[in-house]
Parts: sequence; structure tokens; C-alpha cells
Amino acid sequence: MRREILTIKEAIAWIHSRQKFGSRPGLERVQALLNKVDNPEKKVHVIHIAGTNGKGSTVAYLRSLLIEAGVTVGSFTSPYIEEFNERIAIDAKPISDQDLIQLVEKFQPLVEELDQQPEINGITEFEILTAMMLDYFLTKEVDVAVVEVGLGGLLDSTNIVEPMLTAITTIGYDHMDILGDTLNEIAFQKAGIIKKNIPVVTGKINKGPLIEITEKAAAETARMYRYGKEYTVNYLHPDPTWGELFTFNDQAGKLSSLKVPLLGRHQVENAGVAIELFRLYCEQQRLPFDEKTVQKGLANAQWPARMEKVSDEPLIVMDGAHNSHAMKRLVENVKKEFRNYNVKVLFSALETKDIDQMLALLQEIPNVRIYLTTFEYPKAMDLARYDDRENNQFSVVSLWQFGLGELLEDMAEDDLLLITGSLYFVSEVRQLLLNIGGSDEKN
Repeated sequence: MRREILTIKEAIAWIHSRQKFGSRPGLERVQALLNKVDNPEKKVHVIHIAGTNGKGSTVAYLRSLLIEAGVTVGSFTSPYIEEFNERIAIDAKPISDQDLIQLVEKFQPLVEELDQQPEINGITEFEILTAMMLDYFLTKEVDVAVVEVGLGGLLDSTNIVEPMLTAITTIGYDHMDILGDTLNEIAFQKAGIIKKNIPVVTGKINKGPLIEITEKAAAETARMYRYGKEYTVNYLHPDPTWGELFTFNDQAGKLSSLKVPLLGRHQVENAGVAIELFRLYCEQQRLPFDEKTVQKGLANAQWPARMEKVSDEPLIVMDGAHNSHAMKRLVENVKKEFRNYNVKVLFSALETKDIDQMLALLQEIPNVRIYLTTFEYPKAMDLARYDDRENNQFSVVSLWQFGLGELLEDMAEDDLLLITGSLYFVSEVRQLLLNIGGSDEKN
């Protein structure tokens, strides 16, 4: 017999209990669930964002721009960094415990009813979150919801929405067991979010995958706004206080003196996608689009664990570079910004990732030592596979908490501690560092 949900811990535990059904592509299950709550997917205004990397940062920039323009904006992101509730937020404020409990109490009986249908075969955790998010945003009457794709696009449960704008940030190698072995196959899956006559903004994407996206857009008569074509960003230089300076151009004109508070040239590219989406939204809604709003919106954006400095003394930077595409960009940034530092890397990832390639990229950093560790999470890397890595560049640390403590005790003035790999791992370390008060968090 089903017991009433009473606490936030129980509510989240019930959501997580659906992990047993795994991650299964297809829209039929989420559609069946949404049919039971009067189909909010047909009523919520959505900006839908896909991409191998850069989705979350783009959501953060766009959300901040919309808030600055006075728009009430919902956001749906994954994974969470500080608390589960942040995955569903309004105006960057995570859903309250009470509202999340009420959603679970509403959806639990509906899900369990559908579980009895053999063709459903268990609704997954992400499908439930997608349905709850849409129902919540409809109830709260947000002006627009910025929705991040979970995995791929075409068969992702978020693709149930009927968007007003779509975007594809980047195409790289990730989740190849599901999305395909080539960049063109992966691009085909991402392009699945493109809808009939709905504008699509693309980020910095290589020619082959971009052709795949262009063909889909043409088939759907969806107008494209491409990086380097319909809009451009001109990287200037790093900001001395942390972040990057750049300019932006599109058909509306030039925006100068722009700054993102996150480090890395790729953050300028992500911001470009967000600005173009914002301009198109303003055009559709007949809202003013001006340089001051863009400047303030970008400056206020926050996105933890993406080249985030959590401490000055000692210098600690965190980045959830969870695949080789993201790791390549991280290594480029570290080589450029911290070339005079001795770099100590605390690294862990999921076994489903190309760990050998990620480690090979980290080895390109001058004066680097890499500390391999693991953490409590399904499919976290098995350290036994890396015992033979013990050498002048690698150490294996069985308990990351112990390894972190030793690294912090041994930090010199010209040392950088870089914590990277799985976002789930980085999130755990981040919470510990902030809780012990050893940080002066800075975005």
C-alpha cells in the first residue's frame, strides 16, 4: 500500500527509486503521464536547448538575461550541484520543498497507475521530472521555460514540448552507446528537437555535423541563426577579476563591452547562443533588446562548477568536464590562464566515459600531477583499473576526502588545485569545501 509522502527526503527518495527503470529513449511514456495532467506541454512556452556541452551554461546566461528583462522564467537543468531542487527553478530560485512534495504526491498515484500497463513498463526518473516540471511551470504561470535536453534530443523526454525557439550548442563525442559513433549521427539526434517553422540557433559546430543540422532545419522550414554567420562573437581577452570580455554582432547591430563571469573562451561562445536566443525572444514578444540589459544579465549569471574559483588562498578551481570534448576545452583554458602554476588535479569520472582520453588530455598540462580517485555513485570509476598508473604524473587515492585533505595541507603559493571529472563528483567535493568554510566562493 502506498504511504503518503511527508518529507522532502521521502519525496526525493521516491523520485530516485525510479532509477531502476534506467534511461530509455522514447516519448510514449512521458506522453501517457502528461495526458493525465491535462497536457501542460501544449501550454507552456518553451525555449529548448540541446548540445553535447555548453547546454547548462547557455541556460544560465539566457535565464539571467530574461530575468534582467523582467520576464518570469522557469528553468529545467541537470544534474544538480548543490541541491536536488535546483533542477526545477523559477527566476533562478529552486523549487521549494513544499512544492516538490506536492508534485510528488500528485504524480505518485498517476505513475503507479501507469505502471500497471504492460506497454508502459515503468516510467523513468527523468520522464517523471519532465512531466512534473511542465505541470509546475504551468501552475506557476511562468512567461517562458528554458528547458535543457537530458540526453540527445530526438527521443529525449523533453522533446515532448512544443517550443517557441530551439538551440544546439555543440556537437561532440558522448553517450555514443545511445546516440551513435560519429559526430554526424550524434548531430542527427540533437537535431531532433528542431520543429516546423521554429527558429533554431546553433553554436560553434564543425562543418559535417552542421550540415546534418542544416538539412533537418531545411526539412522543417526552420530558420537558422548560426555562429559565425547570422551572429558572431569576438573574443577580446580575460577579465582581470575572473571571466571573459567580448563583443557580439547580429542583424540588430553590435554589442560592445560584454563580460561573462565564467572563465574560458567557450563560455563566450555559449553566451553568444544565449544572446541570440534572447534577441529572438524579445523580437517575438515585442520586448526591448538593448546593450545595457545584456551586459547586466550576463554579469549576474551564475553556474557553479564550471571553471569556478572556490578559493583564492589556496587557489582552487572546479570544473565538471565530464567528457573528452569538455576536457579538451578545460585543458586549453588551464594552459592559457595558469601556465605559471604547478597544477594538482583531483579527478574522478564515470566508467561510461572515455577516461583514458580524458587523462591523456590532462597530461598535456605543464607541471601537472593527477590524483585519481573514486566516489559513491553508480558506475563511478574502478580504481583497480588504474593501479599501474602510479608514476611521476599519477597517484591513486582510494578515499577522495583523505586525498583532498592531504592536497590542501601541501598547497604552495604557486600551486593550483583543479577538481574535475564527473559533475556528480565535483558536486560532492564542492559541498564539502563550502561547508568547511574554506572558500570565498566566486563565480
